[in-house]
Amino acid sequence: MRSPKLAALELKRFGRGKLPRAALVAILLLPLLYGALYLWSFWDPYGRLDRIPVALVNEDKGATAAGRKITAGDEITKGLRDSEVFAWHEVSAAEAREGMEDGSYYLSLTMPADLSERIASSSGDAPETGALQVRTNDANNYIVGQISRTVFSEVRTAASTNASRSFLDRIFISFSDIHDATAKAAKGADELKGGIGKAQKGSKDLVDGLKTAKEGSGDLAGGLRKLGSGASDLDTGAQQVAAGTQSLSDKINAMAGNVRPYLKDNGKAIGDAARLVADSSQSIRDNLGRLVKAAPSAASKARLASDELNSLYTERCENAAPAVPDPAPDPVAGTASPDADPSACPPLKRARTAAADVAAVADDVNTLVKENNGDLKALDGRLATLQKEAKALAEHAPKLDEDLETAVTKINALNTGARKVAEGAGRLHSGLTDAQKGSATLNSGVGKLSTGANTLDGGLFKLADGSTELAGGLNDGVGEIPDYDKNDRDRRTEVMADPVQLASRSLHAAPNYGTGFAPYFIPLSLWVGAMVAYMLIQPLNRRALAVGASAWRIALAGWLPVAAIGLLQVGALISVLHWAIGLEMARAAGTVGFLALVTCCFTAIVQWLNARFGPAGRILVLALLMLQLTSAGGTYPVQTSPGFFGAIHPFLPMSYVVDALRRLISGGGLGPVWQACAVLAAFTAGALALTALSARRKQVWTLDRLHPELSL
Repeated sequence: MRSPKLAALELKRFGRGKLPRAALVAILLLPLLYGALYLWSFWDPYGRLDRIPVALVNEDKGATAAGRKITAGDEITKGLRDSEVFAWHEVSAAEAREGMEDGSYYLSLTMPADLSERIASSSGDAPETGALQVRTNDANNYIVGQISRTVFSEVRTAASTNASRSFLDRIFISFSDIHDATAKAAKGADELKGGIGKAQKGSKDLVDGLKTAKEGSGDLAGGLRKLGSGASDLDTGAQQVAAGTQSLSDKINAMAGNVRPYLKDNGKAIGDAARLVADSSQSIRDNLGRLVKAAPSAASKARLASDELNSLYTERCENAAPAVPDPAPDPVAGTASPDADPSACPPLKRARTAAADVAAVADDVNTLVKENNGDLKALDGRLATLQKEAKALAEHAPKLDEDLETAVTKINALNTGARKVAEGAGRLHSGLTDAQKGSATLNSGVGKLSTGANTLDGGLFKLADGSTELAGGLNDGVGEIPDYDKNDRDRRTEVMADPVQLASRSLHAAPNYGTGFAPYFIPLSLWVGAMVAYMLIQPLNRRALAVGASAWRIALAGWLPVAAIGLLQVGALISVLHWAIGLEMARAAGTVGFLALVTCCFTAIVQWLNARFGPAGRILVLALLMLQLTSAGGTYPVQTSPGFFGAIHPFLPMSYVVDALRRLISGGGLGPVWQACAVLAAFTAGALALTALSARRKQVWTLDRLHPELSL
């Protein structure tokens, strides 16, 4: 079977289902992501600079020179807004800084408050350069910063030229005025001598005033030293207070952490106990009143009962006759005493003892009540307080944990405040220390001023002599100053304001950024297209390998289908670039034909790497792409790259492709194009030959092929 038929069979596999057909379409359109979409994204960035937001800060206050008002800031602002180079936003300096930080503005151009004054100073005695302040933020965008340097360089040149014209015009105009003014200056120099005498008197007054100021600065330094000492004590005390509040806060927080759960869980029990205490306090208070009233009566009754029991015991037990059975009547004694009852006497004796004890206790209580009536009233007051506080505790018991948390919060707030006071005291101490040093410096400086004033007083004598010489010199200089007419003045101003001009001309200029970079991204997209295609299509037809077909036939059978897909990729890519994006080619037909050769070369190289190295070949394809991109000189000249990239530049096909496409798209001689065609043809033939050699080796099975070390 011939190679074209094998290639056709390989492509027919993609027509057997929806997914294979979708994969084939994806391969055809993949180069558009690199060659069309990427170029489209920055096709003409310089043509859309008017969309870049730039902060314009005009702080210029204007100035007056030679009787004419100068507003350089307003003039530059108007010129910038009319130019529409950027999207100018007139904002304040603070808004510009904030916008640069948050990315609202990419750049900021500030005209300082003294811009006009500096420009006007060119006609004065102390000329200064006016500075336009440009700020960039590479964190927002690095390329915008590079663009701005070119744009603002032109702005600076234009502003400098205008300022120079104005300055030189004033110079030439002023020559005539200077001629007359010099004569007046000579006369004024004579009057200067009289003014110097007054200045000398003023210098003496200055010396005296500085002496007084020296004394005051010394007093100030002494007072600041005392304040510094007090601030040191305050700082130490504040630190001690802060340490104490921190310790208190730590202890309270630790205790609260333990107590708060108990209060939260036992609030009702605490309330019940508090109410019981309140009720008990009220009961005790009621019984105290009755005790005071009943104590005297109880003591009297207890004594009476004790006496009666004592008499009864004496009569019945101590004075009674012993008990005998049926005693005979005593004829002498008459009636006998009652007999003692052995069973009743012991209890009666105990009752008598108890009654005596009760009477003694009652007397003690009565005596205690009489002697401590005031203490009982105080006890009643304390019981009343206890009752009141117990009721309050009963009311607050359910919320004790919340009250405790509030108290802890306040203590923590107190601790925070104490720390802030300590920090403030430290800053005060440090500030007074600095002020003390400054006062010492002030005192020293006033001393130096006093010395300088004495020197000034002496110098004024020399100035008087100098004023005489000045008058003579001014009279001599009047004849040396030129006087120009208007035509001569205009001619000299024009030449001196812009003495050197740049005449530039570009050969075969690219109309926009995208056109300039198209020769770089088009071959990139075709290489990626070939790389992805060989991820889906076998570099060597397995059926042809199995039947022992010719090595060249196998190589062509694996190359032709991808080359055909590459040609379709070229057609799709160029169509989109030209009709959709707007790429204009100086030699359109030549570009298409050359790209057909490019895709054939790239597919042959990618096929050989995959056929020879198998799965590792895909990595080599990607690595070779990186080497070509970095050494092709597609963005910056290869001479600006490190020496390694310059060394490999002549040996890689993309280097020649980029140079040739630049001539075909932008114009120029065709020498690089023909050289590129020869190089690409050689690479294509060489790659196909190496692929055929790899196919021949693949027809011999080895252990490495049966068990590959790497499989992707």
